[in-house]
Amino acid sequence: MNHLLCGLAANVALPSELVDRLIAVADEEIAGSLAARPDLSHEQALALVAQVGESAGQLAYEGRLTAADIDPATQPYAALTLLDRRAGDPEWARLLVRDPLVRHRERLAACAGLPSDVVETLAADPDVRVVAELAFWTTPDRAAVLARHPHAEVRRSVAANEATPPGVLAALMTGEGLPPARWCLVCDREETPFVHPLECPLPDCDLLPGDSCDSSHESTVHETRQQALRNPATPTEAAAAFAGHPSIWLRRELAARPDLPPEVSGRLATDPHPGVRADLAGNPAIGAPLIRAMAADPDHEVRRGLAGNPHVPFDVLSCLAATTRIGSALLPAIAAASPRQVGELAESSNPEVRMLLAQRRDLPAAIRDALAADPDAKVVKSVAPHPGLSDARLRAMVGRHGVRVVAAVAANPDATPALLVDLTRHGPPVQKAFRAVARHRRATAPALLACLADREARQLAAGHPALPPPVIVELLTDTHWQVVEAAAANPALPPAVMWDLVPRP
Repeated sequence: MNHLLCGLAANVALPSELVDRLIAVADEEIAGSLAARPDLSHEQALALVAQVGESAGQLAYEGRLTAADIDPATQPYAALTLLDRRAGDPEWARLLVRDPLVRHRERLAACAGLPSDVVETLAADPDVRVVAELAFWTTPDRAAVLARHPHAEVRRSVAANEATPPGVLAALMTGEGLPPARWCLVCDREETPFVHPLECPLPDCDLLPGDSCDSSHESTVHETRQQALRNPATPTEAAAAFAGHPSIWLRRELAARPDLPPEVSGRLATDPHPGVRADLAGNPAIGAPLIRAMAADPDHEVRRGLAGNPHVPFDVLSCLAATTRIGSALLPAIAAASPRQVGELAESSNPEVRMLLAQRRDLPAAIRDALAADPDAKVVKSVAPHPGLSDARLRAMVGRHGVRVVAAVAANPDATPALLVDLTRHGPPVQKAFRAVARHRRATAPALLACLADREARQLAAGHPALPPPVIVELLTDTHWQVVEAAAANPALPPAVMWDLVPRP
């Protein structure tokens, strides 16, 4: 791969004439970068297809080609892309449904709005993968028909289709009212009974570890039930019947459903498996009383799930924060807190709670500044990227807490160029700070030059437009290809160098 030319192909400052020259010498990798250019003209897109036929699919996806530009016989992937976007010629579907490549027919089966005769042909395709793909995307009427398909893999896809009628989904979970499936992917390939080993010695085997069949297609039936339990169209009553099922995985799927009745939630809250309780803990379907009851659960992931529940009461959250590693992500309950609640959280005696509040980026100035002056480093680190903090406050944070907050301060969108330079000179150095500075829109040449010395920040700095042009040119010969590609894509690369680098056809 020519990383230099791939980078140039993505350079937003590349003149149109040089885009034409790159098209004339493009290979598949360069074509991928060119096809993603927002300024690529229709004429250039056609020229790129003529040079690299494989680019037609990406160009169709990017909206650079129309139906008039596509020959489905020679550019099937592009034709399928336009059909999927409902921008293709329906007649193409009648041609592609006979395509000898299964992956093309499978892609066609995922397209909406196909002619009815094409759907009929796909439903009778000799390869079950095509029929299963159709079952996943098809209409309610067709899904109801395919639910009776003799292959269990097709039924599994029907169970995942949100357009499948609720009554059909209920039947797929129990098997009642449906003829027994006759095949699955396991008994298609192996003598039954068979359990696929965890480490299969066959290099071309596509069965999953643990796939099994004893003539009842048990692993596929289990997956069908999993898909139906995930499906929001499955009736609540049918799903609730699995609260006592011996499969942990089915109970976990049930525990995550947003339509859980209170009596089922209560039963799952005492499930012996912590994974079931953890999935239930984060479910918005459970209310404050059950959250309070589960807050003393001995399992860490259960308590962590409760902390992420949008309905967790703040007094419970405070207790959870004291005993559970919640992390620093903005929690739904805190994101939805009212102004009054924000004020109360800011005054919490628990620094973990103040840290969680500090993740909000819309705090009133007074609360933001109070958190910036917090005595606890984790609170300060959490609020440091908040917009609106003054240079003086940001410098005071670093002065009080040092390496613990340097990277977070470097990520502040209002950090001044001078502060960014000082952060790159902090002793001891903080590697994450170099990366934050290299990404920063206000970084200047001195800061970026310092970032070049850091292995992980070097690539980011190489693509920053504030890097001095002579340095960018030097990086075009760097030993790391990511740095070369980033430098070549840098819009500050001198135009004269661009002209010298792009070969003539």
